[in-house]
Amino acid sequence: MILRSVQLTNGEKISYRVRRGGKEVVLLLHGNMTSSKHWDLVLESFDENYTLYAVDLRGFGKSTYMSPIESIRDFSDDVKDFVDTLELDSFSMIGWSMGGAVAQQFCADYPGYCQRLVLLASASTRGYPFYGTGADGLPDVNHRLTTYEEVKQDAGKTIAVQGAYDRQDKEFLRLLWNSLIYTQKQPPKQRYDAYLEDMLTQRNLAEVYQALNRFNISSTYNGLVEGTNQVKDIDIPILVLRGDQDLVVTEQMIKEILGDYGDQAVYKELSGAGHSPLVDNLAGLLQTIELFIADKERNYS
Repeated sequence: MILRSVQLTNGEKISYRVRRGGKEVVLLLHGNMTSSKHWDLVLESFDENYTLYAVDLRGFGKSTYMSPIESIRDFSDDVKDFVDTLELDSFSMIGWSMGGAVAQQFCADYPGYCQRLVLLASASTRGYPFYGTGADGLPDVNHRLTTYEEVKQDAGKTIAVQGAYDRQDKEFLRLLWNSLIYTQKQPPKQRYDAYLEDMLTQRNLAEVYQALNRFNISSTYNGLVEGTNQVKDIDIPILVLRGDQDLVVTEQMIKEILGDYGDQAVYKELSGAGHSPLVDNLAGLLQTIELFIADKERNYS
């Protein structure tokens, strides 16, 4: 897919890929450590009756990073500027991991644009907590970090990954993704190498960690910040998807999402899939999403 770009009113330039199709539009929002590049399998295989747009969020891929982000809303406001610039005013959204948080914030702040929302291995309505690294090198769930500076200085996660970025160390990233993301199936070598090269473009790692740490649109205190209760402002059908082998998004996070949205959300567990169902079971994933977006089926359990 050809990479294009648009200038936003805030001075940032957002890159994106488009797969032309029918009049119905689907907007794809990527997760942390990725970009629109990681949607390539979806762009190649999604129902041709839909036109797909996959964006590089600010600080990822080929998009600029002139102003550091401080919250998930900074990303979602960029998305609002993006869709307005391209004159997109009615579409479905698929948010993967961090992109799920961005999509939720967008839908809460700008009702009427998104008609159907897919949360794919998404961060919770109550955020994604950042725990400090314990003496054993593992996250200490009794020590949630609170400030950006604490997150930036965490040796076990931020410094390790940022160090790999700084060294252009793709093999470190490959080992990390094999242990956490591609635990069930790995992409073909050429595609995987392109993904790793793309990961090195990220310029906002610590900022993203802290933005997710503080994200909370529920009505519940999440252990760090009070919720904004904006879940009540999202009144569209929502499909929640999680692989049963996902090591990044926990079952508890899914319970939080479903509890906060109630009857307007339906859930499907993806058997044999980890945090990247796009690689683990693309055909099954797309069939489920396409049925939901087309409103042909509501029983996904």
